Amino acid sequence: MVLFCELWSPTVLRISRLTDYGTVVLAHLARDNADLVSAAEVASATGIALPTVSKLLKALAKVGIVSSTRGSHGGYRLARDATEISATDVIDALEGPVSITECSASDSHCDFEDSCNVGGAWQRINIAIRRTLDEISLADLLHTNIRVPRQKFAGLPISVEQKREHNVDRSN
Repeated sequence: MVLFCELWSPTVLRISRLTDYGTVVLAHLARDNADLVSAAEVASATGIALPTVSKLLKALAKVGIVSSTRGSHGGYRLARDATEISATDVIDALEGPVSITECSASDSHCDFEDSCNVGGAWQRINIAIRRTLDEISLADLLHTNIRVPRQKFAGLPISVEQKREHNVDRSN
C-alpha cells in the first residue's frame, strides 16, 4: 500500500474497508480459536457479506494467518495464537506492505530519489509506523480498553475517542 500526498489535497493515512473487515473476521476467529468456523458462520456473526468473508479468509489462508480444513466439518481457524499475529501481518496480507511515500516502498520507482533531501526522513517515519504496527497484536485489537498514548499533530495534541452508542429510552 503506497500512500502519498497530492499538492493542496488533504490526505489521511487509512486502511481500506476490506482490511478493516479482515480485522473483524480475525477477531471473530480469535474468540473461537479452538473450533473450526465456516465462512457462513463468520458472515452471520459479523454481519459482513459471505462473498467478502470468503475472499478475506482465502487471502488470509494464502499467507498463513488462518488455516482451513475442507469437508463437511471443515472451516477456518487462526493458524497461530492471536498474540503472534501483528497488525502489520494483517495489513501486509490484505493491502501489501505499508509505505507512506514512494521512496519508502521496497520496490521504489521515484524519479527524484537520487536528488531528494527528504526521502531518508520519510523512510525513518515509515519504519516507525511499521514498528508500531508490529507491536500491536490481534489480541491487542480485541481489547477495547487498551490505553491510547496522546499524540501531537501539527503541534496540536490529539486524542482518540471511542464511539459511543446513543442511549435510547425504549420505555414508551
